[in-house]
Amino acid sequence: MDGLVGLLKVRVVRGYNLAYRDARGSDPYVVLRLGKQKLKTSVKKRSVNPIWHEELTLSITNPNVPIKLEVFDKDTFSRDDPMGDAEIEVEPLMEVLNMDPENMRNGTVIRSIRPSNRNCLADESQLCWKNGRFIQDVILRLKNVESGEIQLQLQWVQIPGSKK
Repeated sequence: MDGLVGLLKVRVVRGYNLAYRDARGSDPYVVLRLGKQKLKTSVKKRSVNPIWHEELTLSITNPNVPIKLEVFDKDTFSRDDPMGDAEIEVEPLMEVLNMDPENMRNGTVIRSIRPSNRNCLADESQLCWKNGRFIQDVILRLKNVESGEIQLQLQWVQIPGSKK
């Protein structure tokens, strides 16, 4: 069993151009999975461009395991319909854990991660030092679906008493 590396706050910001699963749109919600952890956002009624701004916090024990993100359409009388999925790499964020931000200017870009066939990025993602925190803004292109992107913001939570 790996020890706790840290807590990662995932702000599910919004969805863009999500797939229609019902005639009037979809009732989407996001599920994050990591190991045995499973966290959900609220359901947004009749929207293919939902805005959540909800924070979900995951315990990271193995930074090499990606976070799985799934989007579903909430159905009342049948199983919820899948609306695509994506993976979030945690490893790029690990690099900042040992950095000393004391002399960093607000807004410093530490690393840019380009979209590739190894990740689900829809656009270049920047890892920055902002307002006293390491933050990575991410737009993920959903797989296994006709259309849709999810915007997230990742942020390490400092654990009191840890050396990092």
